[in-house]
Amino acid sequence: MLRILYVLLGLSVIFFACGEKYTPEQREYIKKIENIREEKNKEFQSAPYSPFVQDTAANFSPLKYFPVDPNFAFVSKLKDYQPKDTVIVLGTKGEERKVIRYGFLNFRHEGKEYRLNVYQGKSKSGEDYHSIWFTDLTTGNETYGVGRYIDFEINPDKNFEYTIDFNLAYNPYCAYSSKYSCAVPTKDDFLEMKVLAGEKIFHE
Repeated sequence: MLRILYVLLGLSVIFFACGEKYTPEQREYIKKIENIREEKNKEFQSAPYSPFVQDTAANFSPLKYFPVDPNFAFVSKLKDYQPKDTVIVLGTKGEERKVIRYGFLNFRHEGKEYRLNVYQGKSKSGEDYHSIWFTDLTTGNETYGVGRYIDFEINPDKNFEYTIDFNLAYNPYCAYSSKYSCAVPTKDDFLEMKVLAGEKIFHE
């Protein structure tokens, strides 16, 4: 009986410790990310641009995510590449795409430093966009085998200081439907760490 009591006490300590793990600001941030995920699920069910609407053969189910973890959001300064070379990346259907290697961001995780490239491309409407593409030690297991993306918006008003938020890492459309082709991260976009944040693999 005493042993059972000790076990229950131990579990209660763990439970309350987990409940107090985050500050009020962090809990507010977690709720914000969870709301974004809920909204994306709603949009993917019915929005005209959704891959599940565009491809009737793709069956929708709620997207899968790691729990939101504020420790996977990093502040970093964007450093421009000089020169900004045009490079070729492959799409998942084998086609070549020309993009500009725009800059990079460094961040530290568990005592190690990592680098993420920022690429500049053009949308079908001809507008410039910036994006981060990456693979990591979860790729092909917990997460999509091609890699994941993080949207990036250039904002000089921030003095080139940005937040890299892996909780917002998402799968490209080709993760849901074979109708789509998406940019494949290069070997320079590999992070030798487990990014246990953001979207998980959709098709098991």
